[in-house]
Amino acid sequence: MGNIRVVGLGAGDLEQLPYGIYKMLTEAEFVYLRTAEHPVVEDLKAIGMKFESFDDVYETEAKFEDVYRNIANFLLKKAKEGDIIYAVPGHPLVAEDAVQHLLHNKEGVPVTIVGGKSFIDDFFQAVSVDPIEGFQLLDGLTFHQDQISLGNHLIIMQVFNDFVASDVKLKLMEKYPDDHQVALVDAAGTSAETVTWCPLYEVDRLEGVHNLLSLYVPPLARDEQTRSFETTQAYMDAIVGKDVWVQSQTHESLLPYLREECEEVEEAIKKDDIDNLIEELGDIMLQVFYHASFGEREGYFSMEDILETLNKKLRRRHPHVFDGVKADTVEEIDRMWQAIKAKEKEDSDEAR
Repeated sequence: MGNIRVVGLGAGDLEQLPYGIYKMLTEAEFVYLRTAEHPVVEDLKAIGMKFESFDDVYETEAKFEDVYRNIANFLLKKAKEGDIIYAVPGHPLVAEDAVQHLLHNKEGVPVTIVGGKSFIDDFFQAVSVDPIEGFQLLDGLTFHQDQISLGNHLIIMQVFNDFVASDVKLKLMEKYPDDHQVALVDAAGTSAETVTWCPLYEVDRLEGVHNLLSLYVPPLARDEQTRSFETTQAYMDAIVGKDVWVQSQTHESLLPYLREECEEVEEAIKKDDIDNLIEELGDIMLQVFYHASFGEREGYFSMEDILETLNKKLRRRHPHVFDGVKADTVEEIDRMWQAIKAKEKEDSDEAR
């Protein structure tokens, strides 16, 4: 059985390749490439590197996860015949799913990460940002808007074309203002680097394919993060720390307000008043924060305890969503729900 050496091709210029990697690639009998669509490949080809790429696999599979799994399976099979070299753009441990499949293979094939330069350092240099302030790196093909922390610098990579950019834009516009200034950074760290600043709503005005294009989204100031639960928590922490009315409340004294807000939600629903319903549901959330603040002051519980209890319950009571349990009708779901609740009560009684 052979060893798989995984090599990073860097950001794009031949001059950026470490000498050891350059020597390995040019002296190898054969190299497997995830993609030949990388600026350094033509230079290496011109000086004699022989290779095979997996670009055709992208054409035969509908999902990217299937592409990367198939690449890994092919390499693992080849490695049983002897040592092989697999080269990827950037650094092997940055956004390379096939490499993760290789590292966690169950066939016992040894995998060595040789190295390479990630685009991240060059990217931050291109937009003049210090990453010590905190940042997120997300995949434009798979990320969900709920993953975003609005107070961090955000890099969304693999924004290949206008179709991907349009999908990214729509997700971001659920969290950020439409005119939030962002930067399209192409070929960061190479001689072809370009940085284009534009409002968020214009990011999908791309032409052609851009294999080295990533999107930079600057953080929002706290008062601009109006669609963030963390902002609500920060505001409430400040209010609880200084507002004497809030500090004087108890669970009992807050009950009339909770009843009133629930009645106002009911009234908004009856009137089909969506704007008012949004406001009144927010007021109910406010009551939850008030109760959590009193619980925390008294040392009983915190908002984190409420969230933990809720999240565990959501996960536990929806096996048909998370665990593949079959429940296709309302009746089946209700029976399952009642059985879960009965088991919870039994466990609770035994714990007492």
